[in-house]
Amino acid sequence: MDAQKYLWEGAIPLQIHLHESQVTALPPPPPALILAPRIGYLPLLAPLIKPYFSSTLPPGVDTIWFDYNGLPLKWYIPTGVLFDLLCPEPERPWNITVHFRGYPGNVLIPCEGEDYVKWSFINSLKE
Repeated sequence: MDAQKYLWEGAIPLQIHLHESQVTALPPPPPALILAPRIGYLPLLAPLIKPYFSSTLPPGVDTIWFDYNGLPLKWYIPTGVLFDLLCPEPERPWNITVHFRGYPGNVLIPCEGEDYVKWSFINSLKE
């Protein structure tokens, strides 16, 4: 029962920075601190992150994506798996960068919203 609790309630502290090219106000906003579920997906954090950074974003259409040390993070891989794969020496909080413009469509499959994340999860269960 304890193992099941740790699995379902596991979380990773995130320190999310807005990419400097998208800051339109001085001083730049402080990073957002979020406790993300290990079995969650990064795009599902958008309702928390977008309002936090909304006052400093340039005008345009928002397409949220994340990177870690310049490497775009695949949205369809659970947060805990990304953390385990990319941080051999775990850093706490995990410092990642959020982007709202310039989606790297040549590297990442587009994420069209929460429904895409749900269907991706269902398809991964089928596999």
